[in-house]
Amino acid sequence: MRKVIIGAAAAALVAGGAYAMSGTPEEPGNATWEPRETVTIEHPDWSRDAVLYQINTRHFTEEGTFAAAQEQLPRLKELGVDILWLMPIHPIGEENRKGTLGSPYSVQDYYAVNPEFGTEDEFRAFVDAAHEQGFKVILDLVANHTAWDNALRSDHPDWYEKTWDGDFRPTPWWDWSDIIDLDWSQPGVREHVGRAMEYWVRKFGVDGYRADVAGYVPLDFWETARARLEAIKPVFMLGEVQQTAFHHKAFDATYAWDWHNTTKNVAQGKGNATSFYGYYAENESLWPRSAMRMTYIENHDSNAWEGTMEENYGNALEAMTALSFTGEGLPLIHNGMEACNAKRLEFFERDPIDWEQNPDCTYGELLADLIDFRKANPALENGQWGARMHQVVTDKPEQVLAWARQEDSNKVVGLFNFSPSEVSVTLADGLAAGRYTGFREEGETVLAEGDSVTLPAWGFRLLSSTQ
Repeated sequence: MRKVIIGAAAAALVAGGAYAMSGTPEEPGNATWEPRETVTIEHPDWSRDAVLYQINTRHFTEEGTFAAAQEQLPRLKELGVDILWLMPIHPIGEENRKGTLGSPYSVQDYYAVNPEFGTEDEFRAFVDAAHEQGFKVILDLVANHTAWDNALRSDHPDWYEKTWDGDFRPTPWWDWSDIIDLDWSQPGVREHVGRAMEYWVRKFGVDGYRADVAGYVPLDFWETARARLEAIKPVFMLGEVQQTAFHHKAFDATYAWDWHNTTKNVAQGKGNATSFYGYYAENESLWPRSAMRMTYIENHDSNAWEGTMEENYGNALEAMTALSFTGEGLPLIHNGMEACNAKRLEFFERDPIDWEQNPDCTYGELLADLIDFRKANPALENGQWGARMHQVVTDKPEQVLAWARQEDSNKVVGLFNFSPSEVSVTLADGLAAGRYTGFREEGETVLAEGDSVTLPAWGFRLLSSTQ
């Protein structure tokens, strides 16, 4: 475990008021600005270079069960992932259900497992087997709302938000008619959901949670929950939210929606390499140094509602994937990506992934190689353990995103051609200078200020050195 303390410059920009002033306005000469710690959680050591893998139990195997998923653990171990995120495992509501099987995010009982997936003993066996093989397991927690036929609705109707005319209320504005919102001003709600979080950690040994629509739930609940879980064991928390405050006392990682949207826009010709500047500038200046921001190509939502990897990225897929694994961020693999899944998976039905759909798929090999590269270079580690990205200046900034990350003797240079044409780019400064070995390259590469590097359309080069 490592205590997370961010530097004074970053602290000044995080959540306002990150400096405390002593002295009085009448005595300006005696006033001093003292940096204070704003991030107090401790990331578990095992998250240092971790890669996430999302499992939709319903789709992951032909059987759609915990037992069948357990059989796939050796394959995931070979792929190189570390933290397995299971989508909600709880029974699904039947009242106002969407589709035949309903949404996994319509939870009928926080303290039970969905019989569609197996028994509690089979779930425990999955977790135990995952631990034995070196994985950590986090569960999807749906705290904002429940199914209409969750027993809480009849036992504690006062625990729910109401419409203007007194009826139970789905989350406003969205088409979430199969769920109703909990009222987080009620202490009983906090107790019930908080105890459930402790239950799965204590009784089944899970290693944390991915919090669904975390920003719709009061931050103080998450901060309390994190402290209570840490009293049981070190945990990892991923929040579906994009706000800096959620990193201070609650979450290790949050979503980098802006990164995801930028990658799609650039891939689709709605931006260029400079489109990333806004994201990375804000990431460095506004967010805590220790924050892990999930940079993802695909997850269950994007696959179902935005499109497949091929639809969203086309020829830019491999370069964007390489950036997600080597730029600042926490990479995610959604189940099926490694098989080049080209289908929008059904959300409310059984839709097993066809793992043999593309015999010529080499994308899984790219993912495995990127994981190996990432783990071999300490500069690419997560959060405060990894190195900052620094811009390498070139003569073609609108086509090529270039950066360097250096941690002690380890240096990584990334050159990404985010355009549909081959480009020869000149290094306008000396930041990238050095002697390197290249990702998936033979021999040695030497770079110096003024050198030119040629990149194919949507091509990239990753170079690493240990001095």
